[in-house]
Amino acid sequence: MNIHYNEASKALNASIEKANELNIPVTIAVVDTGGHLMALARLDSVYGVIDFAIKKAKTAIMFGVDNDSMGKIVEGAGVHGYGMINSNDGLFTVGGGVLIKNKEENIIGAIGSSGGTPEQDQEIAAAGATALV
Repeated sequence: MNIHYNEASKALNASIEKANELNIPVTIAVVDTGGHLMALARLDSVYGVIDFAIKKAKTAIMFGVDNDSMGKIVEGAGVHGYGMINSNDGLFTVGGGVLIKNKEENIIGAIGSSGGTPEQDQEIAAAGATALV
């Protein structure tokens, strides 16, 4: 299964709504199961977080876990953590990357948010990820 544009748009819009509610200028990216960009919104955020949002979404989909979980895995890897973070064109393992699942609980994509604190980014991304269920 793979996310379709209309689903990506619905997830993106739910995250935009949450970001506006929190009044946080973020960038939000939605990727398909191959890590390819499907939708992006830059809500007056600084330019530098565009790449962060995309990498957060890609990291979640590549490893099949939300970024906050991946951060704990890398943190526990000791000396191997450096290699893990720098693999796959660089991972972003702080909160803000969340898997998107359909009603049947199949992973169909991921969404990443960047521009707030890791906790705020996680909340914004989670709002989008749950919009399809």
